This record gives sequence, C-alpha cells and structure tokens, in this order.
Amino acid sequence: MADTKSAAADKPEAAAAPAAAQQAQSQAQQPVQVQVVDDNAAATYANFCRVTGSPEELIVDFGLNPQPIGVPKDPIQVKQRIIVNFYTAKRLLAALQMSVARHESVFGVLETDINKRVRPGLASQPAAQPAAQESKS
Repeated sequence: MADTKSAAADKPEAAAAPAAAQQAQSQAQQPVQVQVVDDNAAATYANFCRVTGSPEELIVDFGLNPQPIGVPKDPIQVKQRIIVNFYTAKRLLAALQMSVARHESVFGVLETDINKRVRPGLASQPAAQPAAQESKS
C-alpha cells in the first residue's frame, strides 16, 4: 500500500516536471524588464577613452580631447572613471557590439580612422601619387 501511494505521488510530480520546465523555458525567452532610476545620473560627453585594469576588473576612463586630429599637445583630463568586473565588461561589450551593428545596418559602416573621415581623398592619394609621378618621368 505504501508503494502505491509513492507511485501515485510520483505521477503528479512527473507530470508537473515538464510543465515547470516549459514555464521556466518560456520565462527565459521573454526579455526581463529591469527598472532603473536615473534621476541623479550625470551626462558627460567623451571623445576619448582609455582602458586599463587588473586581474579582477577593468578601469575605463573617459575624457574630452580638444585636439582630436594628431597627438594632443596638452594632457587629456579624465572626467569619468568606470570600474567594472570582467563579467560586466563582457555584457557591456556584447551590448555595444549589438548597438553599433544596428546603427551601421541603418546608417552605414562607421569609419574609426579620423584621417579617412576628415580627408577621405588623402587616404588613397599617397599610394596613387608615386605611380603618377613615375608615369610623368
């Protein structure tokens, strides 16, 4: 009699297990809405960042480079420093990659070489000039 009770007790659990697994899977597929309070957040513009770190965390410094072309003559002042562990850094990397890829799919590829953006013709001219000079000689 005890065996039939335990067998009967096992059947509802066995039936509940797949339902629980399906519910957990459907919850994992739904995006989680995390509530954020950003009332006291300070917005700062940066066109310079430096990444350093230790075995435990990454340190990301942000600042404003007043001379974005060439080597700046004055030191760049760091205005914000964010310290994250490597798990957070990897999640940030994935989020940034996804955001940049989405932007590029709409607006085109972002050129990170400032010389190619500011002077697009100059990037290809130095390679073409020697050939043009040889043909003139």
